[in-house]
Amino acid sequence: MNLRRSPTEIVNGRRRFLAATAAALAGLATARRVTGAAQSHPKTFVLLHGAWHGGWCWTRVAEPLRAAGHRVYTPTQTGLGERSHLMSPNVTLDVFIQDLVNVFEWEDLHDVILVGHSFGGIVVTGAADRIPHRIRHIVYLDSLIVRNGQSAFDVVPADVAEGRRKLAKVSSGGALMPVPDPKAFGITHPVDAAWLNAKCTPHPLQTYEGRLTVKNAVGNGLPVTYVAVKPDYAPTISVRQYARTRKDWNYLEIQASHAAMVDQPQAVIDILRGL
Repeated sequence: MNLRRSPTEIVNGRRRFLAATAAALAGLATARRVTGAAQSHPKTFVLLHGAWHGGWCWTRVAEPLRAAGHRVYTPTQTGLGERSHLMSPNVTLDVFIQDLVNVFEWEDLHDVILVGHSFGGIVVTGAADRIPHRIRHIVYLDSLIVRNGQSAFDVVPADVAEGRRKLAKVSSGGALMPVPDPKAFGITHPVDAAWLNAKCTPHPLQTYEGRLTVKNAVGNGLPVTYVAVKPDYAPTISVRQYARTRKDWNYLEIQASHAAMVDQPQAVIDILRGL
């Protein structure tokens, strides 16, 4: 058997090798361009917690987003979470709004997707009234929404408002609303419930009594998405009805507890990535 190749076969073989190598390199370059394009346009998210919670509650959403190359900020409001040592009678709704505005200003944030969960939606509305030029899109995650001159207790069911006032009076003389059982948020998994029990802290009643002062309509003309959870969370039912009437908003529903970022983080991530 003749193992020697002719000059023509050698040349053709080299040509095939070079062609295959060029094709592989071209494919690699294309893949790198696609990946680079995705990584060169990261989004910036500010995720704001609701009552009793803190920035910690966004961990299961924030970490995957950061791993995908996005910038994610999860501030904690004064007097809650790791800032619970700052609780005082001076913690008001306006303090909460200024907390959030300060994050934008001190971190020099622009083109932000701003997410407010539950009570945090009221704070988001207040911030959007002051710094709309820094916000790209607002997401209300099963949020409370109030308009100018309204308080959180104006939009939740009357029995809920009265119940929280009574619990605050019994537990702290009317200063703080004690932490509810995780089941109140629809959280039933033992691991999730233990996490909330360990991290949630009493919430200042004054922030629910205080009335929002804004100069513009809710959302301030910015793109808005309202995400409601199913089954319904009673304190936000009337707010959902309002959100549905806003034809300039996007309205979505997901199967999750009220604390969707805890028990259904991927559903929240998918929505945020799509904005």
